[in-house]
Formats: sequence, C-alpha cells, structure tokens
Amino acid sequence: MRVELVWSPAAGDVQHRWLEVEEGATIELLLRLCADFSQPPGELRVGIWGRVRPLDTPLRERDRVEVYRPLTVDPKEARRQRYAKRGERIVSRHRPKGGISVKG
Repeated sequence: MRVELVWSPAAGDVQHRWLEVEEGATIELLLRLCADFSQPPGELRVGIWGRVRPLDTPLRERDRVEVYRPLTVDPKEARRQRYAKRGERIVSRHRPKGGISVKG
C-alpha cells in the first residue's frame, strides 16, 4: 500500500515522499524505513492528516504521515512580534473588535 511521508527540516522547506509499505505497517515502521531523520522515532512528534498519533498506529492506504518540528517561538510571542512589526491590531475574523456590537 502507498502512504505519503511529509516533513519540514527547516522553515520554508517541505519534503515529501511516497513510500510502499506492507499491510498492517505502523508509523514507527515507516519512519525506520526512511533514514532521513537524525532522531530515533520515539523522539519525533508525528501525526496523520494533521492529528497527532502514537507510533503504533496502523497505516491505511494513502495516509499522509506528517513529522512535526518543535516550535521555536511561543505562538503568543509570535503574535506579539507581528503586532509590534505591523503597528496595528490583528483581528480574528471569528470575533468582532471590542466596542462594536453585532446585530443578529
């Protein structure tokens, strides 16, 4: 069966590879087949289609296995830095600005 392995060794650099594995293969087996990772599989954070999964998760046909890098900046701090750089409030489209009433 074919599965896709996706990882990003550095910011802006996304690598992907289609691999053939046997029925019943797990994420851990897939990572061992691909020697592009310097860390052992137990130290990697991985998921399938954007959802974090344990290494013993069995794979299915056309699964997209993603290897996640650790965060380098706290998301709240990154938001503060963007605000300081832009000089204006960053507003979520899901929540109105304070002081504006929403008529229903």
